[in-house]
Amino acid sequence: MFAFAIVQAVLLLVLSPLMSGISRVIKARMQSRRGPGVLQEYRDIFKLLKRQDVAPEASGIISRIMPFVLISSMLVVAMALPIVTLGSPFGVGGDLITVIYLFALYRFFFALAGLDSGSIFAGIGASREVTLGVLVEPILVLSLLVIALIVGSTNLGSISTSLATNPLQSPSATLLAIGACAFAVFIEMGKIPFDVAEAEQELQEGPLTEYSGPSLALVKLGLALKQVVIASLFVGVLLPFGNSEILSFTSLSIAIVLFLIKLLVVFVIASLFENSLARGRFLLTSRTTWVGFGVAALAFVFYLTGL
Repeated sequence: MFAFAIVQAVLLLVLSPLMSGISRVIKARMQSRRGPGVLQEYRDIFKLLKRQDVAPEASGIISRIMPFVLISSMLVVAMALPIVTLGSPFGVGGDLITVIYLFALYRFFFALAGLDSGSIFAGIGASREVTLGVLVEPILVLSLLVIALIVGSTNLGSISTSLATNPLQSPSATLLAIGACAFAVFIEMGKIPFDVAEAEQELQEGPLTEYSGPSLALVKLGLALKQVVIASLFVGVLLPFGNSEILSFTSLSIAIVLFLIKLLVVFVIASLFENSLARGRFLLTSRTTWVGFGVAALAFVFYLTGL
């Protein structure tokens, strides 16, 4: 199973630029542009890997190790997710608390690297990233906590198995928690109007301002990987239909195909929503995220009342 977890993580890593490319194609089509092809993200990454890596004189070790922390933390989460099997291939490592800490580690280093670079634009982007984390992480944590309380376990495999075999436990609380989690996933994917940290129109990509060459390629790969991982968390754990119960070639093949379809549907829906919304002011973001937190809190109330 550990070998299977590694293969699963590598698969998500390879798929990440493709999913970002699909999002770019949908965005271009909705804006009546031809746009790049679905493989453009791979071309951009390979092009950046061939270029010189230039860093500001004021930057320190945090800026240098940040790209590796982003990718490694998301790869560990990818290993733990039950995306094609009902159980977590990483065993006890597939715990909800561990996954939440890894997402927090990702955001912490991403923001800290922006401050470490010494750039004004990167510093503003870093502060916005931290603010967004304060707003969205309670929604994600509370919604997943409600699901864990209903199931009686924080193990991702147990949650996936329980939702697949007995989805009618506290149906109202479960549906509200899944809805709040979907809202948090959309925000964590960095879609408009919640792309406040990168905000290319005003901050020159925020914390990424001073990155170039191979470092920029790794950061872009890490950002794309996070989008795929958070979407896989949603479809693999909370929508586990089609996940395989046994490790046979036929069942795993069917589960992989179904997972890819679910993942594609999530990215298509997220892209359609993103390009149907106007980019709002940063100061208005908190008013929107309070709606998601209210839905998660209502799910918790429904759980307490047994609904």
